[in-house]
Amino acid sequence: MHKTIQPKVTLVGAGPGDPDLITLKGVKALAEANVVLYDALANEEIMNHAPKTAIKIFVGKRKGCHEYTQDQINQLIVDNALTYGNVVRLKGGDPFIFGRGSEEIEYAESFGIPTFVVPGISSSIAVPAYQGISLTKRGTSESFWVITGTTSDRKLSNDVALAAQSSATVVILMGMSKLSQIVSLFQKESKGETPVAIIQNGTTANEKIGVGTINNIQKVVAENNLSSPAIIVIGEVVKESNKLKGFYEEFLSNEIRL
Repeated sequence: MHKTIQPKVTLVGAGPGDPDLITLKGVKALAEANVVLYDALANEEIMNHAPKTAIKIFVGKRKGCHEYTQDQINQLIVDNALTYGNVVRLKGGDPFIFGRGSEEIEYAESFGIPTFVVPGISSSIAVPAYQGISLTKRGTSESFWVITGTTSDRKLSNDVALAAQSSATVVILMGMSKLSQIVSLFQKESKGETPVAIIQNGTTANEKIGVGTINNIQKVVAENNLSSPAIIVIGEVVKESNKLKGFYEEFLSNEIRL
């Protein structure tokens, strides 16, 4: 007699890159998985928490290179749940922060499949924190924005212009291809001297960082060969990080020599 398949989908946030930054609840979910569908931003070391017998399917996206469309990913989740039972959808960072996790959950639920969510540590907070950047700080920043640099229609989010008008710390994900536009918006608001940090592959062994101001961050990016995936952090709190003080002292001395 065949065992009845019990479909189930669990959306798990893998954290910002360091494999130790997945939650215990996420590890437990992976340990029970029959199938794991994982993203490019989910550290592959995390896959060691899944059973060796589990089917592992890479469904990641990189700029200009998509293994699967979102519609295909949605269908893979459902098909594997109905065929094999327990599916874990492993997504980088937190699945509900620019991760399209809600779309995947809604699609699975439309087939009557039980769904669960295990939140993850968002890179928008963790990556700056690893560099000692406190997104809010008494007397410096009362709030912060987290904005996608590139919308679904491949344009810069209109919210960046609004954020540039505020005194808040601004964190921009997926914004490297729009850096010149971002710089222009902040310069328009007379924010050319505002400190900026760009952190590539944050919290991983391959992490790279460049610091400067709105006026020269594009030069810093070119000199340090920074590229995606990277997080852009704009605000006075960047300069106040103990870890980045050395960067800024060197940067300021270079500016004086020039």
